[in-house]
Formats: sequence, C-alpha cells, structure tokens
Amino acid sequence: MKREPLFNIPPVIVAVLAVLALVHAVRTYVLTSDQDMEFLLTFAFIPSRYDASAVLGGVLPGGFGAELWTFVTYAVIHADWMHYGVNAVWLLPFGSAVARRFGPVRFLLFFAVTAAAGAAVFLATHAGEEVPVIGASAAISGTMAAAMRFAFQRGGPLSFRRNGDATDYRVPAIPLSGVLRDPRVLAFLVVWFGINILFGLSSLPMPGVGANQVVAWEAHLGGFLAGLLLFSWFDPAPQTPRADDIGATPQ
Repeated sequence: MKREPLFNIPPVIVAVLAVLALVHAVRTYVLTSDQDMEFLLTFAFIPSRYDASAVLGGVLPGGFGAELWTFVTYAVIHADWMHYGVNAVWLLPFGSAVARRFGPVRFLLFFAVTAAAGAAVFLATHAGEEVPVIGASAAISGTMAAAMRFAFQRGGPLSFRRNGDATDYRVPAIPLSGVLRDPRVLAFLVVWFGINILFGLSSLPMPGVGANQVVAWEAHLGGFLAGLLLFSWFDPAPQTPRADDIGATPQ
C-alpha cells in the first residue's frame, strides 16, 4: 500500500503561505510607516468604506475598486509574524485536507469566497465602524468547516479506518442534513464555537492576536458557515455516503 509522506503539503497551500509571508515581509521590511498605512487603508476590510456618512467613508483610497477587492485582500494581510504563524498552523492541516479534495483552482476560489463571507458578516454587524479587519482566519475557518464534512467519515483522513493515501480525501461527504447527527462533528462544532465565543466576547487575548487588537469573531463565523453550507458547490467528490458512514463509530 502506497502511503503519502508525512509532510506532503499540497503546492497550493505552500503558495498561499508564501504569498501571506511575502506580503507581511514587504510591509515589515520594505514599506515606510506612511506607505504601510496607505497599503492598509487600500487593502484591509474597513466597514466605514461602505458608509458615506462615516468620517473615513469618503476619504479612503481605492475608490469603488477597493469596495470590491477588500472583501478578499484583507485575508492576505496580518498584524505581525505571530498572527501569521498561528494562522499558518491552522491552515496546514485543514487547508491541506480541503486542497487535496478540491484541487488547487477550486481551493483558491473556496478560500476567496469564505474570506468574502467573513467580511460580509463583519460588515453586517459593524456597519460604519472604522476598525480595519485583516487576517486569513475567516477563510481558514471555512476550510475547517469544509474538512468537517468529510474528514471524519469512515476511510477519511481523520478516521481510524483510513488508508493513508489519496483515497482518504475522496470519501463521500456527510450530507448537510446529517452534519448535526454525527457526534464527532457535533463535538468539533461545540469546541470551535466555544473558542470563538470565549475569545470574541471576553477580554481574553487570542493567541496570535495582540492585546490591543479585536478578534473579529463575526468574520470567523461567516467564513465557517460559508464553508459548511457551500461545500457541495466546490466538492468534486461523490456526495452520497453509504448508510453506515453517517455517524459511524471509528473502529
């Protein structure tokens, strides 16, 4: 039986991490403070950009184009190397699983859509606010939700009966109607929502986020729900699981 190497990271994940690192390196080591501020105002997601009555609503750079591209470009910007590192740690396992299943093109589209969904939910809950949102956490939350749809299935990459090869990522997905009937998925949901509520609604600092920075947990929620609900739009694998796959106990 052919088994995949332990550190066989999909090239698209390596490329995404490289782009995120390059963007932060340029901001940190190349741009001046004024240039970096201009960069943030142009590419970060700022709710007041969509409110003409807000102080910054009519003066932010980028014009109409920025009102569109910032729904995605904010996800390639990070506050510091720790912020980047924490997101990289989460992207590696969940993003790799989803990338192996979707393929590079579908994965990048999925990454962009879940990032945009996270920004949309943040905009709906923080209309007119001038706080910039940055980071790939919403898109990574989307990959976590997507992985949840297939990774726990019998033969999936997080099951005890996996094969250890590419077939682990092609198992039939849990139908959306069956998500809340799988105890492993429910446990995952409880932990994920619990962490976001704990750090988002309390004063506790989330690892990788500075003490003076706000956790955009609404964006995380938007990305997660988009990844969960829109999974089948991007999934090329069979969608009909065997009857004994739903809620099956790992052996």
